[in-house]
Amino acid sequence: MVKRVPAVAEAAVVPTRRAPARRPALRPTVAQRRYLSLGLEQPGGKLPLFDPTGREIDRKTVESCIDKGWATPWFANPLKPDWRVCKLTPAGYAVLGAASTGAS
Repeated sequence: MVKRVPAVAEAAVVPTRRAPARRPALRPTVAQRRYLSLGLEQPGGKLPLFDPTGREIDRKTVESCIDKGWATPWFANPLKPDWRVCKLTPAGYAVLGAASTGAS
């Protein structure tokens, strides 16, 4: 005859493992760094809507930089409301290793 162990005892014997907590990304990806660096030479840290070759900056890249606090929406674009006109934040300058210009 098989002896059954109560459920409480089984839980005590089998340790539960928690998934490691995800730490926020401390460094930008290559695409994020490329996008953020475009604002270093612009007045007030304005980030472009298009890359130097004329291609639109990927919306996911823009949104992820906003989510991480490296960029912030600057103003609404009345001609194209779906385009996010952004600028670098002090954290954005810091992650690039650059000094903030202080202009807004």
